[in-house]
Amino acid sequence: MRGIDESDFGVTWLMSMFHADWTHHGPTAAEAVGYHLWDELDPESVVAVRRDAALLLCLPSETIEVLWLAGTEAGPSFFSGGRTGVTSGTLWMETLTGLCDTWLSRHAGGDAAAAVPAEWDGTELAETVIAEIGAVDFLPDEVVRALIECARRCTADLAFRILLRAMQQIGTASGAALSTEHYARLAALGSALQYGEFVVSEVRHLVA
Repeated sequence: MRGIDESDFGVTWLMSMFHADWTHHGPTAAEAVGYHLWDELDPESVVAVRRDAALLLCLPSETIEVLWLAGTEAGPSFFSGGRTGVTSGTLWMETLTGLCDTWLSRHAGGDAAAAVPAEWDGTELAETVIAEIGAVDFLPDEVVRALIECARRCTADLAFRILLRAMQQIGTASGAALSTEHYARLAALGSALQYGEFVVSEVRHLVA
């Protein structure tokens, strides 16, 4: 999954597509995802989305909603039904896994069980990730709690990527700043998790 290119991947890659103009890619959230799961996408990219979505299903629906809203520009109405067609975090992750399964059945013979190296989960880095979650002083308390729960119940890797998405969204909107030392710690953690060049660098613009 991480060898495809140097950019973000999985659910956090998909989160970045849900900016203020996401409805240009589909009238409902599911159709917008279908737009981004285009036919020529690498199967491993779809497997990465599916794996993240399945991991997030370990969390309560409300926690999933907090994480999704923290990492996107979709707005608080995203889970209210209406034009999005989404009514809960759990149903949204189930929708994503279903969309990925449909794509994989068409393009990859339905094999969604691609081997993922255990070190990519970052198990040994969980406490370091949790410490970095707590070190970000501009995130709302509910987001911090949700990220820590994600690190404990999903994987450190997924929690760290959602942390970066939340920092990008919330930090940019609030005019927050990072010290060079703080960014260096994030970059080192990204390197330990074997991320490409353009994952942690999404928050570089916050460095004072």
